[in-house]
Amino acid sequence: MPWPGYLIIWHPVLEEAMDFWVRKGQAALFLAPMEGVTDAPMRTLLGERGGFTHLVTEFLRVSQLVPPARLFLKHMHEIRTGSCTASGHPVILQLLGGNPERLAETAALAVANGAKSIDLNFGCPAPTVNSHDGGATLLKHPQRIEMIVRAVRDALPGHIPVSAKLRLGWDSHDPIHENARRAEQGGASWIAIHGRTKTQGYMPPAHWGPIGRVRAALSIPVIANGDIWTLRDFRACREETGCEHFMLGRSALANPHLVHSIARELGLPHRELGETPTAAEWRALLGRFLEISSPLSDNPFYGLRRVKQWLRYAFQHGSFTGFQQVKRLESEEALRAILPFLGEPCESSSAFPRKGLNPQMIFNQA
Repeated sequence: MPWPGYLIIWHPVLEEAMDFWVRKGQAALFLAPMEGVTDAPMRTLLGERGGFTHLVTEFLRVSQLVPPARLFLKHMHEIRTGSCTASGHPVILQLLGGNPERLAETAALAVANGAKSIDLNFGCPAPTVNSHDGGATLLKHPQRIEMIVRAVRDALPGHIPVSAKLRLGWDSHDPIHENARRAEQGGASWIAIHGRTKTQGYMPPAHWGPIGRVRAALSIPVIANGDIWTLRDFRACREETGCEHFMLGRSALANPHLVHSIARELGLPHRELGETPTAAEWRALLGRFLEISSPLSDNPFYGLRRVKQWLRYAFQHGSFTGFQQVKRLESEEALRAILPFLGEPCESSSAFPRKGLNPQMIFNQA
């Protein structure tokens, strides 16, 4: 869907990225996998806005049983469209688990059903995940990282990339060097490194220095991730790591224009936008997200909950000022009613629709 007022800069690099591979000498910009955040509607929206070269799904947990084929279609709608968004952006399926054989079988089944690239999660810090032999708990076992990567690599055709996402370590930075080397030895096509330890969670700062040292030591591409909130952060990260491949997570939601600023610096397709979205641009984004979400979820509260979650990021970490206008809403109908006025000063009732829902109904202050 066209975005009025935006200049879309096309570039042959985007066509190159559609083969799903990441290569040295060719910049790439990833949307990070974020559980409960980067689902199909969000990937669709951010894909059609451009800037990113690759999008990664939320993790699909593989525990006691190999998931049935129908679950891949539910988890990754893009399998129906060649594992690309409607705008043609490659989508990578991320798997999480600790059993090499089951992960390999799951990856093979996913590829047989249309997945074009597999990523392995060795970084999730959630205690419930770690206590069930998944995510960052594998960082304590370098040999298991190599075994898992190798099992998945051997189970798939050679033209299917297999990548891995890691943190620096469990509670120190040193393990990343062996863990990254093990992932490469197992056959990883590339790795992404979040510059924090498991115990650090998401507390600042991210440490980019170790990422740069790993990049220099490996022969495969290394993607830098963590604390890239601004264009200045990106430049500092690139300087410190020497990387040409980057991954954005929460910052891509807090400021949807950031990806275009970074893409411009990397010579990737982008839109010429302001530093941060205006109130009108936020309204257009949210309206489009609701439009995309409706056919993809039968939960009447889905759109409202996701918009609240998104705007909380943007309020806490970005420039959006209208979160107080939506946080008490109780229906998507109320959200749609206030949407044309969202982000505008609301000291008086003139900031609200003159017909239909009134301010008290919208905010449900009781």
